[in-house]
Amino acid sequence: MSPAPTDQKLYLDDIAVGQEFLSREQRIEADQIVAFATEYDPQPFHTDAEAAQATFFQGLAASGWHTMAITMNLLVRSVPFAHGIIGAGGEISWPRPTRPGDVLHVKSKVIEIRPSQSKPDRATVILESLTYNQDGEVAQKLVSKLIAFKRER
Repeated sequence: MSPAPTDQKLYLDDIAVGQEFLSREQRIEADQIVAFATEYDPQPFHTDAEAAQATFFQGLAASGWHTMAITMNLLVRSVPFAHGIIGAGGEISWPRPTRPGDVLHVKSKVIEIRPSQSKPDRATVILESLTYNQDGEVAQKLVSKLIAFKRER
């Protein structure tokens, strides 16, 4: 599986259960972790490397929402739905923290397609996206409900 070309646009008719997508890689540094957390999740284990040593994380860890933001960036660039990544809900978990120096990438897989009962031009696509670090460890699991549209005829 190689990263999806960014010029390819997929409509509902092009999407199948079992289809997989692979993102490019993105490295995260301590200054990015601190900057994001200072703005959006100001807790010491995200903003202060020294104070973070005495916390649950035993060191600086990215906010889960920072990991999610990176995942979203990687998803938009690797899952080329024709009308974009339009979310309709989902579940998220963070089995391990994202650390400074981690290099993240996302592997996504279509696990279900639910045609709309009221709008025949679309369906809900259930996409499982696993965000891996450079050691192949899962840092985040996201199961999202996305809207995909048929080609206009």
